Amino acid sequence: MSSRLWLWLLLAVLFGAFLLNLNAWGVLESSEARYAEIGREMLTGGDWLHPRLLGIQHFHKPPLTYWLTAAGLGLFGGTAGAVRLLPVLAVLAQVGLVYAVGLLVFARDRRRALAAAVVYGTLPVVLISALNVTTDAYLATLELLAAYAFLRYHCTPAGRPALRWLYLGWVALGLGFLTKGPVAVVLPVMVLISLHLTKDAPRRPWSGHHLLAGLLFALVGLSWYLALVAENREFIDYFLFKHTVERFANAATFNRAKPWWFYLVLAPLGALPWSAALLTELARTGWRRLGRRWQQVLLWWVLVPLLFFSLSKSKLLLYVLPIFPGVALLTVELLGRRTDAVLLRWYVGFMALFGLVLGGLCLMPLLGPGFGLNVRPATALWPAAGILLLLFTHMFWEEVRIAPRLLVLAVLFTVGLLAAAKPLLGQIEVQANGSRPVAERLKELGLQQRPVLVYNELLPSLAFAQRRLPVSLYDGNQALQRETQFEHDGRWHEHLINLQDAADTTALGPLLRRQPVVLSKGELPQSRRYLLRGLNQHEHLGPWWIYYAR
Repeated sequence: MSSRLWLWLLLAVLFGAFLLNLNAWGVLESSEARYAEIGREMLTGGDWLHPRLLGIQHFHKPPLTYWLTAAGLGLFGGTAGAVRLLPVLAVLAQVGLVYAVGLLVFARDRRRALAAAVVYGTLPVVLISALNVTTDAYLATLELLAAYAFLRYHCTPAGRPALRWLYLGWVALGLGFLTKGPVAVVLPVMVLISLHLTKDAPRRPWSGHHLLAGLLFALVGLSWYLALVAENREFIDYFLFKHTVERFANAATFNRAKPWWFYLVLAPLGALPWSAALLTELARTGWRRLGRRWQQVLLWWVLVPLLFFSLSKSKLLLYVLPIFPGVALLTVELLGRRTDAVLLRWYVGFMALFGLVLGGLCLMPLLGPGFGLNVRPATALWPAAGILLLLFTHMFWEEVRIAPRLLVLAVLFTVGLLAAAKPLLGQIEVQANGSRPVAERLKELGLQQRPVLVYNELLPSLAFAQRRLPVSLYDGNQALQRETQFEHDGRWHEHLINLQDAADTTALGPLLRRQPVVLSKGELPQSRRYLLRGLNQHEHLGPWWIYYAR
C-alpha cells in the first residue's frame, strides 16, 4: 500500500482505540470538568459570548474551546464521551499534519513522514491530550496547521496556490488566538525562524497579501476580545495583564507554580519510550553531525519553546504539547541513520517496556487495594489481550526490517494501553477527582432533585453529571474566589455563598429548610455542623461525605 493509505489506516486504528469506552468515566476535576461544564452552560443558556462556570461569568480563556465543547454536546449528547470526541479528532488531525510537515522536512520521503506520524501518534503526552478536554489539543492543532501552512507557502511556487497557504496560516493563527491568546504564535514563529536561518531555504518577498492576511488574522483572532472591550473597558487590563503578563510571571495567580526544571523532567517522561531513543541518539550523533537543517529543528522547534515555557511561572504538562512534532521528526531522522542492529536493540527495549506496563495493569486488581482502589478482576483482561497481541505479532509477522516492526509495535501497544486504561479509569473515577459516581449515588437514593450544597469546593464535574448547578459554600478555599466584577446583578449569589460573611449566609435558611444534600470532601468541620440540621443520614463515597435526610 502507499504511505497515504497506511496513514489512513493508522488514523482509523487510533480513532477506534480512542472511541472504545470513551464514556467509561465522567469528566475529571479540575480542567476537564471546567471546560465541559462551561460548554454545557453555554449550550443550555444560549450565550456564546459570555462563558459561565457554575452560573458566574468566567473569562480565563477565549471561547473557542467552549464553543467546540458545546458543539460536541449538541451533536453527540450530554455525556463525557461527547465532550471528548472533538479533542480526539483534533489529535488525529495533528497526526495527519505531522505527516504533511514530514513530507516537507524529509524532502518528500513518504516512509519517513509516515514514521514521524506514527511516533507522534504514540507519544503518551499526545494520548493524554486527546482524552483530557482542555484548550491544549485544539491549540496544538491550530499551531501545527499554521506552521505547516507557512512552510507550504514558502515551498510552493509563487502564485495563487501559494497565497492560499499564506491566508490559511494567518486564519489558523487567528483561531489559535481565540483558543488561548498570544501563546498561539510560539510554534509558527519558531518554525519560521528556523526556516529563515536554514541555508538555501526558499524565500518570499513581502507583498500586500501579507497585510491583507494580517488583517484577516485580526478579524478572526481579536473579534471576541474587541466585542467584550466594547462592552466594558476593564477587559483591556483583564486580558492584557491578569491573563497574559501575570499568568506568565506570577506563579500564585492561578496556583500552577512549578519549579524551573518541571518540563525538563516531565517532557521526556511524556514522550517515553521515544524520548529515550531521541536523547540517546542525540548524544551519539553530537551537534555538528546533526546537519544544519536538523540543528535548526532541534533548536527552534524543541529547545527554544521548551525554554520559553520553562521561564513561565505557570506550568502544566500539556502546555508544551507544541514541541512534540519536532520531537517526532528528530526521532525519525536520528533512528533512520542507524543500522538494523541498533534498531533491533531499541525494538527489544521497547518490547520489554511495553510488556512491563501492560503487565503492571494486569496486576491492578491485586495491587489496587493497597492504594485504596477497588479494581474488578475482569479489568485485567484488556492489558492481557494487549500482551498477547504484541507477542503474536512478534512471533508470526514475517517482516525482516526492524523499522516497520518498531513502528507497528508502538501502535499495537498504544491500542492496548488505551483499551486497558479506560475501564480502569471508570472504576477509580472518584479517586481520580471525578464526581459522576456521587451523582449516580444521589440518583439511587432519590435525591437528585434536592438542592446540593458543596462545602468549600469548586465542583463543576457534579454540575455536569447532574445537568444542574449546585450551591458552592465558600469557607476559605481559594478556588472558590470567583471573579464577579463583570456580573450585572446579584443573581450569582444563588450559586455561591460566603460562609465567612454573615450578611451572605442569609440565603442559607431557605435552602436548609428544603432538606438539601450537603457534600463535603472529608468530614464536615465541627464549626459548620449547623449545616446538617435535620439531615439524619450520611455515607462515604471515596473522599466525599454525603449528608442527607430520609
